[in-house]
Amino acid sequence: MGEGRERIYRVEPEGPFEDDPNLTDKKFPGHPARSYRIRVPLRVVDEIVDWQPHSPEALQDIRNHLEEL
Repeated sequence: MGEGRERIYRVEPEGPFEDDPNLTDKKFPGHPARSYRIRVPLRVVDEIVDWQPHSPEALQDIRNHLEEL
């Protein structure tokens, strides 16, 4: 949120993390993303500066596909 451009960062955990497949699946059943839980800080390693966002049409296609699932 805000006036500036969107930013995406690559991060690394500073300790152990736990795979939590139910976290995403409860909110978006069938969604292919993975979810993790972590109790330690994440270290920002890099900023991804050449990322291009999806077009509005591609985002709508993704939403439609998720609704079908």
